[in-house]
Amino acid sequence: MSTHVQVDLQIASSSQSLPSQQDFEQWATAAVGQHRDHAEISLRIVDIEEGADLNQQWRNKTGPTNVLSFPSELPPELELPLLGDLVICAPVVEKEARQQEKQLAAHWAHMVVHGTLHLLGYDHIEDHQAEEMESLEIQILKKLGYPNPYQDDDC
Repeated sequence: MSTHVQVDLQIASSSQSLPSQQDFEQWATAAVGQHRDHAEISLRIVDIEEGADLNQQWRNKTGPTNVLSFPSELPPELELPLLGDLVICAPVVEKEARQQEKQLAAHWAHMVVHGTLHLLGYDHIEDHQAEEMESLEIQILKKLGYPNPYQDDDC
């Protein structure tokens, strides 16, 4: 089974160092893996203000975060491939990559994989959930040629 994820990309950021549409689709496809043969994700890249507004509105937390995931709540009988929406705050991703001394593309890939796994129902609230999700992220990123994102940090 060959998996493909269509990413409906919306750029609402002034960042000059964004990955390509192809990168986003490759990363999301790797995360979806064997879960589905076709999926669709809406991905919005935002700046600090919109990221902070959404984080406050949906998580009641002040300031922007790196990635927000909004799983689709369509009835299963519709059988549509829409997984949901991801919102990634470009300045936060860029700042974290610098602070954590990570390659920018690797950190972007991690954010897309992490967010996509949330859309698939994975979570990291409980320790055992976090271990499962992090292990899967590490495996997926390794297949994409990126290092373990959890080495030497407490992300």
